[in-house]
This record gives sequence, C-alpha cells and structure tokens, in this order.
Amino acid sequence: MGEMTMSQEFPKTSVGRRKFGKALLLLGLCLIPLAALAQTQKWVNYDKRKARQYFSRNNQVPEAFRRQMVPFRTAEVPGTIIIDGNQHFLYLVQPGGQAIRYGIGVGREGFGWAGIVRVGRRAEWPTWTPPAEMVARDPNAAKWAGGMPGGPDNPLGARALYLYEGDSDTIYRIHGTVEPWTIGLDVSSGCIRMNNDDIIDLYSRVDVGAKVVVLMQGAALYKGV
Repeated sequence: MGEMTMSQEFPKTSVGRRKFGKALLLLGLCLIPLAALAQTQKWVNYDKRKARQYFSRNNQVPEAFRRQMVPFRTAEVPGTIIIDGNQHFLYLVQPGGQAIRYGIGVGREGFGWAGIVRVGRRAEWPTWTPPAEMVARDPNAAKWAGGMPGGPDNPLGARALYLYEGDSDTIYRIHGTVEPWTIGLDVSSGCIRMNNDDIIDLYSRVDVGAKVVVLMQGAALYKGV
C-alpha cells in the first residue's frame, strides 16, 4: 500500500456541465478517520490484466474491494451514498458512525465527474441504451442504439440506480457489471460499476430520492470535506 496524496483542492468538475466546487465548499460532509486516509486501497500497478488474472485465480476481487462494514464519520444522514472515485469505494452511510463500503469501478481518464445528485429511479435487470456520444465513437455500442434488453450479458448487470439532478437524468448510473474483475479500476464512461452481488445488496437498501455525493477523481478526501 502506498501513501495517499493529501490534496486540499476542491473539485471543480460538474454533473451536467455545472460547477460543483462551490457545492463542496458548503458541504462539510466527510470526516473520515485519519487512519483511513493514511493509505490508498488501490494497488500499485493494478491494471486490467492483473485484475483479471487475480479474479481468475481467486474468483473474487481483492479483499479491500469486497463489501464490508467500516467506521465512517460524516454529517450526512444514514441512507446517503458517498462515492470516492480515487479509492474506488462507494459508502452507504449507516447509523452509529458506520458505513457499508463497496468496491467500485469508475470513469477512466477523461470520464471522471463529480456532483451532488439523487437516485431518480431504480431498475432490475435494466435495459441498456448507450448515449449518442458512445454510439458515435463505439461500433459495439452502435448496434444497441435502440436499447439492449436486460439480462446476464447486459453491461448494466443485475440492477441499476439512475442518477438525477433535480428532475433531469444525468445519464450516469450506479449499476452491475458483466466484468467483475474490473472493480478497483478506472474503466467506465463515467458510470459507477459494482459486481452484481453488491449492486443487488445496495439496491435492496436504497430508495428513490436517496442523496448521492460523487467526489471528484484526482482530489483526495481530507478532514473536513
């Protein structure tokens, strides 16, 4: 495990191309124990090839990315989702200074984002409809421009939580994956992916309207944010 860079810069990217940095200034949201900040959970040189090799040998992701209850101090109420893209963790806030921590895959370079959004709707075995931008750049996505039915081969996996800003769909989702070995990596086009067992668990605990805080990749958590 390596030392984590303690940045004190606030996130400046946005959901729906709107500024988010000011919102974080007002949040005062996560007071993570300093011991948890002392090291990063992302492996050094943990790339897609090594991740797949590990999963093939062990039939699961590394321990750090497995679902577990952890100490977590925050001003947010239980039921809030907090996503730390740097560490590849999603936290579901629980009572008593605890959170359920899940490993996630996040946006690759150029696809990271940040914002305060909400769960606008939920779906079991959701249909995947790639956005126009993806259809334009990805021939594999283009054939599903009209929507790919839900099922075991669907990129959204077993469940999806659709993230809204106000009444508008942001096009981002928290969803399952057909590539569980990618948990812990920067691989997606901005959506948050989880293994299917974890998204099913999260789905069972989260209602429509739940607050979701997505912290900017590249800006480390520090005390007071």
